[in-house]
Amino acid sequence: MNTTYIDWGLTPYSEAWKRQTELFDALVEAKQNGEPYENHIILCEHPHVYTLGRSGKDNNMLLGEEQLKAIDATLFHIDRGGDITYHGPGQLVSYPIINLEEYKLGLKEYIHLLEEAIIRVCASYGITAGRLEKATGVWLDIDTPRTRKICAMGVRCSHYVTMHGLAFNVNTDLRYFSYIHPCGFIDKGVTSLQQELGRPVDMEEVKLRFKGEMEKLFQKSL
Repeated sequence: MNTTYIDWGLTPYSEAWKRQTELFDALVEAKQNGEPYENHIILCEHPHVYTLGRSGKDNNMLLGEEQLKAIDATLFHIDRGGDITYHGPGQLVSYPIINLEEYKLGLKEYIHLLEEAIIRVCASYGITAGRLEKATGVWLDIDTPRTRKICAMGVRCSHYVTMHGLAFNVNTDLRYFSYIHPCGFIDKGVTSLQQELGRPVDMEEVKLRFKGEMEKLFQKSL
């Protein structure tokens, strides 16, 4: 297994999209031609940005262009599944660009694996997290009036190669979620590790824990 973890740090969304698209296209081409390739798992953060997936509804973005400028945010329409979500500083974003066939995973199992990695990271901080029926991502206090999301997911898969991924709220400014209906939900809240623990959390520590869980889960899938 040849999987490389790369940390892009704080990277503008447009640049990250371009770079991951290049890696994705290169992997697909190498796979089709029977050439050697590398799987990549990107870690990064973005300046304030909203992204709207293929099935997303424009009215889930509650601000106009001028209002977006006023809060120093941008909006992108992109080619992943899912509706609207927010990315910003203090949020761990991961873009795995991998050949699922190499790991013997279907798309559903792969998303389940990503969710499991975040569930385990939350558990390592003493937070019980899980899955919400008919919704991707990782949630807290499921099936209660306090159900809230701590990690959003949206994946594109072609030729069994993945791009896009997950957004895990670590020290995220949650006010930015009030300007959208996150992932199309109007009756669910959003939270972060910082919000749940009542203190800021070291991002490098979270990255290490996430990487460790991903490695264990991918190894298990072989």
